[in-house]
Amino acid sequence: MLVLGVDPGTAVTGYGLVRQGTRLEALEYGVIRTSSNLSLSERLLVIHEELTGVLGRHRVDLVAVEQVFFSRNVRTALAVGQARGVVLLTAAAAGVPVSEYTPLEVKDAVTGYGRADKRQVQAMVRSLLGLPSVPRPDDAADALAVAICGVHSRTLERMLSAGRAGRGGPGAPPGRSGAPQGGVGRGVRP
Repeated sequence: MLVLGVDPGTAVTGYGLVRQGTRLEALEYGVIRTSSNLSLSERLLVIHEELTGVLGRHRVDLVAVEQVFFSRNVRTALAVGQARGVVLLTAAAAGVPVSEYTPLEVKDAVTGYGRADKRQVQAMVRSLLGLPSVPRPDDAADALAVAICGVHSRTLERMLSAGRAGRGGPGAPPGRSGAPQGGVGRGVRP
């Protein structure tokens, strides 16, 4: 499985490709920088073109994008939201499914602790991917963390799906539907 993690931004967008084989491996990572001399639409076009290039060079199974929450700077939130939109559009145009993860989910998947700080996440990214040093700049390391989260999430989904198939999910023998007896799956209220 090959996952492209993206840490969106209009000035700097981090990206990282992580492949899961017998172990996790970083195939490519870096940042897409856009010039402040460009208009917003031109910056978004640069992000689209660069990500299209990455998707064209690799057979990506999933694009993993971090959901970004801002409470203070509305302008920054809007700009990041627009960059996220370009990432989603680029993935859709390439026919690659997208999963979105909160920062807490990313930290938990990488470190086992959802409140880990940036240095802890970066150290685990380096360790999990067997890299000689922490990836730089930070945006690339963040994107690799998002990709690792995507790999772990997809692996868990596959395991759960296989378990459901064995216990009455899709592909189970007749009479083992997994649905509660006597209803269509609705809860019963007293």
